[in-house]
Amino acid sequence: MVRPALLGLLLLLSACQTAPTHPANLVTEGIPAITPELKAELEPYANLGGAGFRGWATTTRAILVTTRNGDATHLHSMAAPLAKRVALTKGPDTVRSGTFQPRGTRLLYSVDHGGDENYQLWLTDAAHPELPPVRLTDGKSRNTDAVWSKDGATIAYCSNRRNGKDSDILLADVARPGEPRELVRLDSSGWAPVDWSADGRLLLVRQSLGNAASRLWTVDVATGKRAQVSPKGAPCLYQQSLFAEGDRAIYALSNHGSDFLSVVRLEVATGKLTPLVAEPKWDAEELAVSTDGKRLAFAVNEEGFSKLHCWDLETGRETPVSAVKPGVLSNLAWRAGSHELGFTLNTEDSASDAWSLDLDAGRLTRWTNRTTKPKKEIAVTQPEVVRTPSFDGLSIPALVYYPDAKKFPGKRPVLMLFHGGPEGQSRPGYRGSALYYLNELGVALVYPNVRGSTGYGRTYLGLDDGVKREDAVKDVAAVLDWIGRSDRLDAARVAAYGGSYGGFMSLACLTNYPGRFRCGIDNVGIANFVTFLRDTSDYRRGNRRLEYGDERKPEVRAFLERISPANHADRVRAPLLIVQGRNDPRVPFTEAERMRDAIRAHGGRVWFVMANDEGHGFAKKSNADFQFQATVLFLRENLLD
Repeated sequence: MVRPALLGLLLLLSACQTAPTHPANLVTEGIPAITPELKAELEPYANLGGAGFRGWATTTRAILVTTRNGDATHLHSMAAPLAKRVALTKGPDTVRSGTFQPRGTRLLYSVDHGGDENYQLWLTDAAHPELPPVRLTDGKSRNTDAVWSKDGATIAYCSNRRNGKDSDILLADVARPGEPRELVRLDSSGWAPVDWSADGRLLLVRQSLGNAASRLWTVDVATGKRAQVSPKGAPCLYQQSLFAEGDRAIYALSNHGSDFLSVVRLEVATGKLTPLVAEPKWDAEELAVSTDGKRLAFAVNEEGFSKLHCWDLETGRETPVSAVKPGVLSNLAWRAGSHELGFTLNTEDSASDAWSLDLDAGRLTRWTNRTTKPKKEIAVTQPEVVRTPSFDGLSIPALVYYPDAKKFPGKRPVLMLFHGGPEGQSRPGYRGSALYYLNELGVALVYPNVRGSTGYGRTYLGLDDGVKREDAVKDVAAVLDWIGRSDRLDAARVAAYGGSYGGFMSLACLTNYPGRFRCGIDNVGIANFVTFLRDTSDYRRGNRRLEYGDERKPEVRAFLERISPANHADRVRAPLLIVQGRNDPRVPFTEAERMRDAIRAHGGRVWFVMANDEGHGFAKKSNADFQFQATVLFLRENLLD
C-alpha cells in the first residue's frame, strides 16, 4: 500500500514531467520538449529588440516610440534623447503606431485583439494619464488609416463597419467622439485618407487599384464630393501623398512615366505633374515635407540600403545632409516649426532605434540606444549583395550572411529565407535572433529577392503576377545553382524558411525541388491559392485577386490549383515545421491545417504550432520565444545532422 504522502509526491513528479513546455495558448504537435537548458542558451538571442520612432509631440521637443512592454509592444514618450521612456499604452495586444494631436496633447492609436486586425481607434491624453482612454470606433469592425486635421479637431479614417468589406471614410469630432459622420460611402476596400488641407476643407484620399496602380482624389469635407486630381491615362502608383505650398500642390512618391518610384509635384488646380528627380535609378520609399513648407526629405532604396536626400523647395535644389550610417530608414517626420527630421534607423550592428537630424545645425542625435541589452556579446556580420542570372537571364539579387570561417571552417549549411508580400523585399539590417544561426550553429543566411519583390522598379515587381507565378519559383533554382558553385556553402544542406507569401515560397521549394532541400519552415503561408482566396477576409479578396488571379475564371482556377503546394504534398520528402496564428485574417489557419494534413496523408513528417491568441505572425514575446526555440530544435535535427 502506497502511503498518502508518497502518493502525493509521485503525483507531483508526474505532473512536472507532463506539464507543457510552451504557453498554454499554443497548440503543438510533434515538437519535442523545450528544455530549461535550451531556453537559457537561446535567451541572449531572444532579447534583442529595438525601438521605432513614431512621431513628434506637437507642443514640446519630445518623441513617440514603440518598444516592448512586457509581452507586447506599446507606445512610449521620451522627453529628451536617451531619457526614460514613459509608457502611454498598455494591455495584452501590440500597439504598432500612434500620432499626437496637432497643437494638443492627445494621442491617437489603434489596437486589434489577438492579431485579428480589426483595429479599433483610441484616444488618450498624454498630459492626463490618469484619465482612461476613449474608444472612437464600434469595437467590432476594421478601422484604419486615421489622420488628424491640421487643427487637431477632427480625425478621418476608413472603416468597414457597414458591411465588413468596403472601406467607407468617416469623420470623428474629437470634442464629441460619439457617433462619427460618414463622409463618403465607397464600393471597394482600396480607399484611404492620407492628408488634410490646411484649411480643413479638403481631404486627400488614395484609391488603391492593386499593387501596380492607384489614384489620388480630393473629397470636399462639407459635401463629400470627390474629384480626381491625379492624371488620367496609363496606370501608375501614388504613395505617401501630402498637401504642400498652401494646398496648391501635392507631393507624392509615384512611378508616373517611370519604372521607379520617385518624388513628383502635382498641381492641384491643373493636374500638372512634375518629377523632382530626373530619370531615377532606384525606388524612393519615404517622403516628408517640413511644416513651413521649405524642406522636403525622402529616402531612396539603393540595393536595399536607404540613402537620405533633402530638397530645398524654395530654390528647387538638393541640400547636402549629414551622413547617416548604412541601413534602412523609415517613418520620416519633421518636428513642427523646425528643420529637425526624426526617423527609425535599423543597421547591421544595432536593432532599430529612434534618431533625428537637425539640418540647420547639422546635428545627428540618437534618441534610443537598443531597449534591451544582451547578457553576452553578440557578434554581427555584414552581408554581401550577390546577383545570379535566372532561367531567362534576369539578374536575381540576394543578401548573403556567412558564419565566421575560423569558428566554422568548410562548407556551411544554408538557411534560405523568403520575404512575404509578395510585394516585399529582404533588406539589410539587424538580424536579431537569426544571429544565433550564424554565431552558434554556423548556418549561412541567404535572403533572395526573387522577381515580384519591391525596390527594383515596377517591371521587376510585375514579373510574377497571375500566371507568371511559377517564374518566381524558378528563380529559386538559380539561387540554388549559385550555392552549388560556392566554395563556402553546402548545397547538400539547404533549408527553406518563409512567412506569409514567403511561406508559400518555402512550401513551393519542397514540392518543386524535393531533392535540393533538407527541410522547410512555413510561417502563416498559403497552401492552396483557391481556398486561400475563398477564405481570406472579405476586405482583402479583391486586392489579392489582382495579384494572384481571379479563381472564378476556370482557366485561372486550374492554374492556381496546379501550382498550389497542398495539391503536391506527395512530392514532399523533407520534414516541415508549420507555424500559424488562429486569428489570422489574411491567410486563414485552415491553410496551415490543410498543408499539415496533406503531408501526413502521404507519410510525411510535420511539426505544427498554432497560437490561439495570434494572427498573421506571432507578436507576443512568449509565443515568439517558443517559435524561436522550436525552430532551433527543428534545424538542429533536420539541417545540421
